[in-house]
Amino acid sequence: MKVSAAAAAAAALLLVVVAAAQAEASELKLGYYGKTCQGWENVVKYHVAKAIRANRASGAALVRLIFHDCFVRGCDASVLLDPTPANPHTEKTAPINIGLAAFEVIDEIKAALEERCPGTVSCSDIVVFAARDASSILSNGHVHFDPPAGRLDGKVSRAADAQRDLPDSTFTIGELIRNFRRKNFTVEELVILSGAHAIGVGHCSSFRARLTSPPSQIVPAYRNLLSGRCAAGPDPVVPNNVRDEDPRAVAAAFPSFLKKLRRSGDFLDNSYYHNNLARIVTFNSDWQLLTEKEALGHVKEYAENGTLWDEDFSDALVKLSKLPMPPRSKGEIRSHCRVVNGHHHHHHH
Repeated sequence: MKVSAAAAAAAALLLVVVAAAQAEASELKLGYYGKTCQGWENVVKYHVAKAIRANRASGAALVRLIFHDCFVRGCDASVLLDPTPANPHTEKTAPINIGLAAFEVIDEIKAALEERCPGTVSCSDIVVFAARDASSILSNGHVHFDPPAGRLDGKVSRAADAQRDLPDSTFTIGELIRNFRRKNFTVEELVILSGAHAIGVGHCSSFRARLTSPPSQIVPAYRNLLSGRCAAGPDPVVPNNVRDEDPRAVAAAFPSFLKKLRRSGDFLDNSYYHNNLARIVTFNSDWQLLTEKEALGHVKEYAENGTLWDEDFSDALVKLSKLPMPPRSKGEIRSHCRVVNGHHHHHHH
């Protein structure tokens, strides 16, 4: 079969264009800073471990941060930008981002890396690797993975994007599945990532409707415990995992659960799936996983096999870490993680 020279040239050009587009999309690589900032991962790990020793809750906050960054405009550290007079409504001001924390840990890591290798390591890579180290520490090494690096920091951060892209705790299973599908995540991956609710805290405003939900959706004793907790202030935080509850509250509400309490809170394991099947989870979006056949199958699977969850959660975080910035976005290496370059940074001590 003869192909005209013009057609052959066009085909060759097309291949070049496709290859270039792919190179642009997949420039992340393992060991990206091998020559430019040796030992940077140890710096991240040192500061994450130090932060967790000082306050274990910062570990859960760092794991939450990778999700809240990467699901909005890709992993571009857009969630870290503070509001400014020019942009008063950055992502971190969005209602859906209530309670995001550990920004100081990221600042500390960034400052240490700027001293070591100025202008080299992006804030977005720091967010990903801090989440990697936090999940490893909180799981006693059971959750472990090597993410690639080479992300750039975005210059755009809008609360409206966060509201649109992040799943809400009030979502139904249908809304959750659609939300994850938009980012190319499966029902299985939705269930896997929900397992992060084994750690951290939630605001009462995020599960207000659960306080009147029927027994088929939440164990009445647990519902009563949550109601008591939520009556304690305007919008208090409550542990996501009943395992991390105050033993006195559990003794009063349902003593049968006392034997499941652990001394180390915020332990990252598959306990979320056991709690979910027992209907002792905080959010509507948690309980909803039991209402759809495929999702329920995965909840049962991970309740039975904690090691499988460790591995699948690790893989899901790597996939999350590869979510790209929107096409044609401009990226940079920020000097300070809270401000885009070229803006004066006033440091608060």
